[in-house]
Amino acid sequence: MATYAVGDLQGCLDPLKCLLERVAFDPQQDTLWLVGDLVNRGPQSLETLRFLYSIRQSLVCVLGNHDLHLLAAWRNIERLKKSDTLAGILAAPDCVELLEWLRQQKLMHYDEQRNLAMVHAGIPPQWSLRKALKCAAEVEQALRDDSLFGPYLDGMYGNEPVKWDNDLTGAARLRVITNYFTRMRFCTRDGKLDLKGKDGIETAPPGYAPWFRHKERKTRSLRIIFGHWAALEGQSDEPGVFALDTGCVWGSAMTLMNVDSGELLRCDCDEQGHPKPHHPLTTASSSAGTAI
Repeated sequence: MATYAVGDLQGCLDPLKCLLERVAFDPQQDTLWLVGDLVNRGPQSLETLRFLYSIRQSLVCVLGNHDLHLLAAWRNIERLKKSDTLAGILAAPDCVELLEWLRQQKLMHYDEQRNLAMVHAGIPPQWSLRKALKCAAEVEQALRDDSLFGPYLDGMYGNEPVKWDNDLTGAARLRVITNYFTRMRFCTRDGKLDLKGKDGIETAPPGYAPWFRHKERKTRSLRIIFGHWAALEGQSDEPGVFALDTGCVWGSAMTLMNVDSGELLRCDCDEQGHPKPHHPLTTASSSAGTAI
């Protein structure tokens, strides 16, 4: 029995299958953790979602911004963008079955035994583990409750408020929680977001830093797996913080990590999000230099 975590899939199914075959993944015994952004931009969004649904009993999944965008498009709240590869899902005969499953997934997963959390983008520095779980649960409830689902998606888009406040209510409260968990890269030590920067660690605006670099971060004792930030190329430079988005959909690689040993396996991809035909698999040590 083994547990693996994989970076952003973004509709790239073939590299995932390549990695799972390499580790002889057995859905009857093994578990696969997904950091979110299961779909979009890649060539096999529908096929990816169907495959994951077929092994859903073996998955632990958190939602990313592209997954939430799909749910919003399903409800006709946000029109599809030109770069989206989601139309096939929305037109599929099993669309409702797939997306009803998707909306049941988490925003944050916490494994107490391993002292390990998984989120798509990050956890703001001013939040404790308990606070983060509580806030994630608010959005998860909104996604799962039929009476809250539509209003949540309707108010989900936007960059404001840029910072958490305990007095926030309604759509603004859920929006900033969502932005922290699914869109955050740079922020100030008290959690003020910059949602424009997408480049590497050293490109932070003055007064900002990658969320995991703040010395005041209340979750420094917690190990964290995240995705979302392909420009990091799998390097968080923070012990115990594991960056798994290595830009498969951009022609780089998909990364699979053994959650307990920290061993990484990467499948090199072409610009269409498919495995390269020659020598696609490489093994590396953990991105943060520490086994989980």
